[in-house]
Amino acid sequence: MKPIQYTYKILVLLAVVGAGGFFWHHFTTNKTIEDLLNENEELKTAITNLSQEDQIGYAKVLSQETRDGQLFTRILFVEADPEDFTKQILRKEYEIQGDVVHFDTLIVTFGSELVMDGKERAMYLWRRIYGEKQTPEQGFPIEAAGQPSPRYAQLCKKLSIEDGQLFWDEIWQLSNNPKRLEKLGIKAVYGNAVYRQLKPGLIYIFKVSGTGTLYPEIIPDL
Repeated sequence: MKPIQYTYKILVLLAVVGAGGFFWHHFTTNKTIEDLLNENEELKTAITNLSQEDQIGYAKVLSQETRDGQLFTRILFVEADPEDFTKQILRKEYEIQGDVVHFDTLIVTFGSELVMDGKERAMYLWRRIYGEKQTPEQGFPIEAAGQPSPRYAQLCKKLSIEDGQLFWDEIWQLSNNPKRLEKLGIKAVYGNAVYRQLKPGLIYIFKVSGTGTLYPEIIPDL
């Protein structure tokens, strides 16, 4: 085979492979969460298996001190394992100016149309913590938007890397367009925040009511 002919065939082969890669990339990147929810039976099973949670985390004051005439509160925030509340899956410390602290969550509800057993399920995603002297936008993140929540590791195992990233990108974006996926049986309640004046010697256990409302239960720190 002449060198020119050989080079030409190599170039044609590379062009075909490149075109195939382009169309595959185009196909995969154009996949939507609607496609995922309609086609992925393992995802539907994982959503159906979400537990009906009651306690989803807690906070406690580590210290309070006044500096330059301003009170600062250092708090420990813990996200609890949905299967065992005594296990910690996320642990962070924050310092807030003042002693009134807001805890902000995103609650995503899956309706009976999507859940296999016909009973609603919900996901609870911690968004941020901020003090009364901050705007919500200035708050400190708890979980990273667009990233998998450690609470739902089992759900993540049911998805490929690409499908998992698509799912979490879209879930976190639901707050901007809550009506988009309503026909599929999924909706989001955004900005469900609770605030409390925090005091040393107490533990603030965050619970969720049957309607998805977040509220703290206060017990002594033994």
